[in-house]
Amino acid sequence: MKNTVIKPIFNNFEVDASKYSGPSFIQDAIDEVEKNGGGYVYIPKGYYISKPIYLKSGVCLKTEVGTFISFKKNKEWYPLYLNDYEGVKRIRAISPINMIDATNVGIIGKGIFDGDGFNWRPLKEFKVPAKFFKECLAKSNTYIETKEGKIWYPTKSSLELALMGDEPMPTEENVKKYQDNFDYFRPVFVKIQNCDKVLLDGPTFRNSPAWNVHPLFSTNLTVINCNIYNDHFAQNGDGIDIESCHDVLFKDNVVSVGDDGICIKSGKNREARAIKKPTYNVYILDNIVNSAHGGITFGSEMSRGIYDVYCYNNTFVGTDTGLRFKTQIGRGGTVKDILIENTRMYNIKEQAITFTCGYELYRMENESRDVVNQIAEDDIPEFTNITIKDLVCDGAKEAISMKGLEVRPINNIHFKDIHITAKKDYILEHTKDLTFENVIINLE
Repeated sequence: MKNTVIKPIFNNFEVDASKYSGPSFIQDAIDEVEKNGGGYVYIPKGYYISKPIYLKSGVCLKTEVGTFISFKKNKEWYPLYLNDYEGVKRIRAISPINMIDATNVGIIGKGIFDGDGFNWRPLKEFKVPAKFFKECLAKSNTYIETKEGKIWYPTKSSLELALMGDEPMPTEENVKKYQDNFDYFRPVFVKIQNCDKVLLDGPTFRNSPAWNVHPLFSTNLTVINCNIYNDHFAQNGDGIDIESCHDVLFKDNVVSVGDDGICIKSGKNREARAIKKPTYNVYILDNIVNSAHGGITFGSEMSRGIYDVYCYNNTFVGTDTGLRFKTQIGRGGTVKDILIENTRMYNIKEQAITFTCGYELYRMENESRDVVNQIAEDDIPEFTNITIKDLVCDGAKEAISMKGLEVRPINNIHFKDIHITAKKDYILEHTKDLTFENVIINLE
């Protein structure tokens, strides 16, 4: 695949944001630059507190080593609205960093952007040391009991909705009704929606309320030399979720997060499939993923389709899984024409390579064949025409696990020049047309 991603170009006009004061200082500088035809907003080294910002067409934030910008959680600053999250319409609080309907926009330099995520997110007791969890309870004695242990919520307002069980329906009425519970509706940190020619080069994005960086319905996205970080216990703390985008370059980044690391998505279920915007022409090159559920993940939201993705020279260290393909009945959509090569993995906790289409259908098959036959054709997802080559994994619980669907097996998957050291070798269920060329599994 030839890289065809187009980078933005900015005017030379520049405004020093530090000439403004108060939590709106960045937005004030952005507005001034936009009025002057575009250019750079320079944020010098120092510690700053900022309200949510909206980057506008032609504007690029420029930071340096020693620039630290904190987006503190604040009820007045984070109103609720209706938007897309996890592939469907949801109520969300607005994001700290927003790029919406913009062209030629970016953030460059070595500054740090902090989303104050710890004060938004629930925390599962089993994910942290007992002393740490006790300190959280001392801060706010707000939790629910589950079979796995307690789940702590930072505030009573977030706990109230958690106790409801189901999230409120995404209606304008509920947006108004639940504004006092704003922090239950955790936003993604960096929201890039309906944009073209976007550049993120150099910054650190850390401590996100939910997903960290979320490009949606965008084109010509370049993310290079970034550090995307969340604590290992960060609930829904994905690194980057590239959803229904095309012409994307993700290169030379370091990711360490509490959920999946580098995620390729395209919406969820029938609601998503009504919008014909697949993810394609994506380049994932020369990245390092440390703590994460999956190093590179396809799905589980993949309903609009994913194709023409090239992953080269990526390294995973200590992730739960390495290459992770996941979906389930109801998603529909096809993931195809994927080439992954020259991948290194070390100390993988579960599977080096895993494909799963979920477990709901297996239960259906065991209970009633008639139920399976009633599944609509376009609700059945597919993984096909995927090549994984030149991969080395030094340590995993399982080497390769593939669990497809009887009604639509995982098919045309090609493994070449693979060397994995693991405790278990293969699990292959409902697959066809697999090829293995020079695949060596050394059992520990």
